[in-house]
Order: sequence, then structure tokens, then C-alpha cells
Amino acid sequence: MRYLPLNDADRAQMLGVIGAAGVDDLFADVPTEHLNAAFDLPNHQGEMAVERAFAAMSAKNQAAGAGPFFLGCGAYKHHIPATVDHIIQRSEFLTAYTPYQPEIAQGTLQYLFEFQSQVAALTGMDVANASMYDGSTGCGEAALMARRITKRRRAVLSGGLHPHYAAVTRTNLELHNDTVVLAPPDPSGDEDIAAMIDDETACVIVQTPDVFGNIRDLAPIAAAAHEKGALLVAVVTEAISFGALKSPGEMGADIVVAEGQSIGNPLGFGGPYVGLFATRQKYLRQMPGRLCGETTDAEGKRGFVLTLSTREQHIRRDKATSNICTNAGLCSLAFTIHMSLLGETGLRRLAMLNHEAACKTADALARVAGIEVINQAYFNEFTLRLPTNAGAVANKLADEGVLAGVPGGRLWPDHPDTENLLIVAATECVTDEDIDVFAVKLREAVQ
Repeated sequence: MRYLPLNDADRAQMLGVIGAAGVDDLFADVPTEHLNAAFDLPNHQGEMAVERAFAAMSAKNQAAGAGPFFLGCGAYKHHIPATVDHIIQRSEFLTAYTPYQPEIAQGTLQYLFEFQSQVAALTGMDVANASMYDGSTGCGEAALMARRITKRRRAVLSGGLHPHYAAVTRTNLELHNDTVVLAPPDPSGDEDIAAMIDDETACVIVQTPDVFGNIRDLAPIAAAAHEKGALLVAVVTEAISFGALKSPGEMGADIVVAEGQSIGNPLGFGGPYVGLFATRQKYLRQMPGRLCGETTDAEGKRGFVLTLSTREQHIRRDKATSNICTNAGLCSLAFTIHMSLLGETGLRRLAMLNHEAACKTADALARVAGIEVINQAYFNEFTLRLPTNAGAVANKLADEGVLAGVPGGRLWPDHPDTENLLIVAATECVTDEDIDVFAVKLREAVQ
């Protein structure tokens, strides 16, 4: 057969070579309840019936722009200029694949080079790669990179790290039988993460602003890590914050990973997003993914090439630093276009608008009886302590058309002390009317 060339005998032979009794053995790491799970769906329906069914399901969702929207926690609603979508839908960008042949991929290589330059400047680092899938997978790759550099097998994760990032990192490391030390959720941002670093630690992973919105000073943590021979991995989930806060590189980070969705990329029901990854020059050859470089051709003209590609597709599998098989090219292009439109001045202004919106929102909500803003400093996201269960309040407000924030209990279901916490994000898209409605509805919900 043209597209299914293997028969049962071929498959049996392949399984015999690797010592597997059957195909199911290849999925032994996946919990059995998630394999071949039954779905409560009809076996088949006509195309129009399926369209109607999905339209009805879609109508149950409230779109981000349909009302007051204060959700964040790693995915943020920002205005995207129409120019971004116009350019990325040009056929030479939209249909382009990976730039293996530089002689016919100069445009792709150039925008990836520009993307890397932007990321390095934003993070304050020496070099950046041509993107990751998203921030969480970049975080996991950073931990693996740190173990390769330090030859150690222990990672310390801050309690302010987004729990989804922590989960991806634990999955990556625990499959190598490494030790992962995860601090408990820390809404105050006062954890003594430095005390958890020892002589066996490969890296300490700290997010700023953290998942609760606290701005963290990484400099003392970097000093403590370096004293023990460990690396500091800085995580940023809100890329707009680069326009207002000191860069992780300035504070001593060795590896910086970030979610770039905020710049040029819509919420998109959770993806696709674009991961930013940057590091120091001395760690360049341990960086996962691809690196595009600038050079000159035989005639001395400027050109671009794929300088490094430490992936299993290009070299021996046992020498590859990562199994990332491609980069989020179109999303990185959207990021680059938006950043080019903003420039440094525009990014700083946009960051200020975000901070101002958050301050207005926090001040308005703090006037509601029983509501406490727990942050001492924040960028565009902060955490409220409610007098009642935050999940119930968020559900009630959602029924009234206000997407009020992310309840702590959804992110940390095993930590009862987070049940009354509501993480609120306010971007430049939030209006004064949105804030007023949120405050009124919140007051009614907690009475």
C-alpha cells in the first residue's frame, strides 16, 4: 500500500528487535485510563449535523472580547495590530516549511534571525534560539539543559512557578530519574528559595512576575545558585513585562525561558503559542532547538544560514540536545512583526498601559468589603484573597458575563489554602467600564 507500507509481519519483526510484546508496550508510560478512552459521541453523523452540533457547543463559550475579561495566568488578551495577520497570511510565509536549504529560504532565515535578536535583547542574554513550542516546554528543556551542563540531577522549582510549567518540567526530569524539589505555592513571594539550593543542585527555576503576579528580584537567587555551582533558570509568562522590568539577564540568570504569546499571537483557545529561549554565550552548544546566523556569501553579500541545529533529525540521536522537531515558525513571525511595529518606545508604552490598567483594577477591587490584594508589587497581574471560595465566585461572575480571573483552587487542587485566591490580570484591553462592572459584580458575589 502506498501510504501504509507495513504489514503485520513487518510490525512483528520491528517489535521483536526492540523487545516489545506489542504496540501497547510502547505507551507504557501513559496511564491506562487515558489510552483508548471511550467518548460519549455518536458513531457518525452527516456533515451538516456535525456542524450544528459543534456550533451549539461553541455557543456555550464566552469569547474573550465579548465582555469584561480578566483572565491571565500565562495566556493574556492583548490587542494585535491588523498588520500582523495581514503579513503572516502572505503565501511565502504561511506555506513555508523549515529552512533546510538556505539558498531558497533566505526570507525565513532572516526573520528567524531577527526574532532571535529581539528575544536576546528583551531577555538581556547573549544568544536566543529560533523558538520553542511554548513557555512550558521551554522550561522543561531548560532543566534538561542545566543537567547536561552541570552533570547534576537535582532541580529546585519555586512555589511561584506556574504549576503547568512545573508539571512539564517534572515529567521531563523524572523520566530520567532525577530529583525534583517543588516548593509549595507561595502567594506572598517571600519564599527562601536560596535555602533549598545545595551542592547537588543543577538548577533553580524561578518565575518573575510569578504566577501570583509578584515581581521577584532574581539577583540574590542567582548569587546563591552560582555559589553552589547551580544555574538559575528565569521564567517569564507575560512577555509585555519585558518593557517595564529589569531583564533576567541583568539579574544574573543563566537561562531565560518565556511565553511569547502576548506579542503578536491571539489566545487561540490555548494555542499555538511560541516559546522564547535564551542563554549565555558559553552555554550555546547545549541550547536546544535551532539557531539562525548571519554570514556573507561568495560575493560578500549578506546572507543567513542555519548555524546550529542540535536536533535528532540532523545528527546522531545520542548527540542531540533535544527532540524538538520543529519550531513555531509562523507564531515567531507574528511575534517579530508585532515587536517591529512597537519598537522599544512602543513596548515600554504598552507595558505602562498594562501596569496602569492593573493598578486601576486592583484599587477598585480592594474597595470591595472583604477583598484583599495580597501583592506588594506587581506588573499587570495580581492576586486577591476573597472571603469565600474563589472558584464559586468566578463561576457566578462568568454566568453574568464577567470572566473575573483564575481561581487558585483550579491550579492547586491539593492545596486548600489557595481556594480563596483569585488571580486577576488586566491588560491594555481592559476599559474603565469593565473595571466598574467587575467591582459591582464581585461585591454582589461575596456579600
